Amino acid sequence: PPAAALAILSPALLPFLSYAPAFYCLACAADAVVLVLLLRAARPAGRPGRSRAGVWAWIAGVTLLGPTAYARYDLMVTAVAVGALLAAARHPRTAGALAGFGAMLKIWPALLLIGTARGRSTRTVWTAALVTALTLAALFAATMPGAFAFLGFQGSRGTEVESLGALVLHVARQFGWEGQVLLNYGSMEFAGPYVHLVSDAAIVLTVLVFAWLLLWRLRAAEWTSATPADAALTAVLLFTTTSRVISPQYMIWLVGLAAVCLTLRATCQTPAALLALAATAVTLLEFPLGFAHVVASDWLGLLLMAVRNGLLVAASLSACRALWRSTAPAASGSPERSVRSRRSGGASAADDVTTAPAVRTSASAP
Repeated sequence: PPAAALAILSPALLPFLSYAPAFYCLACAADAVVLVLLLRAARPAGRPGRSRAGVWAWIAGVTLLGPTAYARYDLMVTAVAVGALLAAARHPRTAGALAGFGAMLKIWPALLLIGTARGRSTRTVWTAALVTALTLAALFAATMPGAFAFLGFQGSRGTEVESLGALVLHVARQFGWEGQVLLNYGSMEFAGPYVHLVSDAAIVLTVLVFAWLLLWRLRAAEWTSATPADAALTAVLLFTTTSRVISPQYMIWLVGLAAVCLTLRATCQTPAALLALAATAVTLLEFPLGFAHVVASDWLGLLLMAVRNGLLVAASLSACRALWRSTAPAASGSPERSVRSRRSGGASAADDVTTAPAVRTSASAP
């Protein structure tokens, strides 16, 4: 995405350092920004509806991912996404602008918009996101030739060795499949017979999960204070798990969203968040520590990928089930921690949570 150029060029902000040290310093700064945002969201200690579990989840997740977290610009994107979710309650325009900016950095922050409460909140956040994204797109298109060339490259991508679909090809190699692993578009991908079928199947899965998210959005009858964050984690989990490429740094997205969920006591995503953290720990074992085994498709590489991707599948299924049940019409009469959805803005991730019966939002608004 075109705004990625800002992250790539950002080391110029520290001219007294060479590129690599400057980049690491800025990645550490992004890490610190997320930590401060989570600490602020959890304060004061004992605040109703808040927990410091998200702070510890972030610390653990970044540590578990290892040096990869600081060697990619995904930490910076995650900081923008966390800021957007935590700003949504009192500053919806800011939240929308951050989501729009994040989408121009790396696309996936656009998924944060799926869980906004119906009514004015959605209109405000979505409008701000759209205006920000279109403004940046126009600016980059006018000043940066080839700013959107990346869109054309996606059709040429294959099945990356760490993806869910790659498990089929790893197993096939044990039975004489003649494919090989090649560097393509910056990642190690399978090449050979039937790879295109696996890639096409991944695209179909992505379309299906997108359809499920739309169905959930149409059927959801109530929003708690945690629903925007819960929906964001679910959406990013689904799209990460079904993607043709699951690079190690993608896990930092899940860690950030899981941390926001765990900051909110009303969240329904605690099991999914913990599974995502477990998958992050296994990711360190497969990259960089065991990546040679993954590329070779030997028994250790196959085991690592089966465990990591199995945890992602389990997290995705858990997240979908919990999100559906927490917002379904049948749940609207059950006592739970929730907030009243106001006509002026609805519930969002930074509202205070009260112990009261859930209140259904209007299902007639978009």
